Amino acid sequence: MGETIKNTVSLLRQEKSLTQEELATRVGVTRQTIIALEKGNYVPSVLLALKVAKVFKVEVDKIFTIRYEK
Repeated sequence: MGETIKNTVSLLRQEKSLTQEELATRVGVTRQTIIALEKGNYVPSVLLALKVAKVFKVEVDKIFTIRYEK
């Protein structure tokens, strides 16, 4: 049984009309980190997850969820 982190960063970013670069600047990471995050190839630290949630003005669990796989 495995666990993966799913997120809605790309959807929320597009709803706010932010580029990946703009989001990266706001949370203090590189655009490459945002790309990896959106693709699900990067699990954010708690600090980064909180910063992303603050930008979108939502709770962390509205952005990041755990998916359990059999």
